[in-house]
Amino acid sequence: MDILGFEYPDDAWFFLEQDMWCRARADGSMEVGITAFGIHLSGDVYMCRPKPAGTELVQGQTLAVAELSKAVVAIRSPVTGRVIEVNPLLEDTPELVHREPYARGWIARIAPARWAEDLARLAHGESLAAAATARMRPEDPE
Repeated sequence: MDILGFEYPDDAWFFLEQDMWCRARADGSMEVGITAFGIHLSGDVYMCRPKPAGTELVQGQTLAVAELSKAVVAIRSPVTGRVIEVNPLLEDTPELVHREPYARGWIARIAPARWAEDLARLAHGESLAAAATARMRPEDPE
């Protein structure tokens, strides 16, 4: 789905307050990354260092640290669970995070621990367009 010129894939859930996405994989894990809008806000990623496999996270906790052109920022996890894999491509090509945010630019795969509870803060389906528009245009009165 295109919202205000930014891609939001139909098969993903979005942690809009942190500009993150997650997508269920066949093995039950969740692949996670930064949204196209989040990349637009932050700019190019020069380094992305995810927490190692085995790290336990709560939704909203730091999943990775990214170096941008003028800042170092924390990337927050959209789901609670255990990191089971980090994207090995990011070691040599961190720019995949902003070049292919919903494909080869994923950051980590997480085994979810409380998916039903995490869903309360994620946007998907019919509610996504209004919620994403409100995130991108917080000054709009509608």
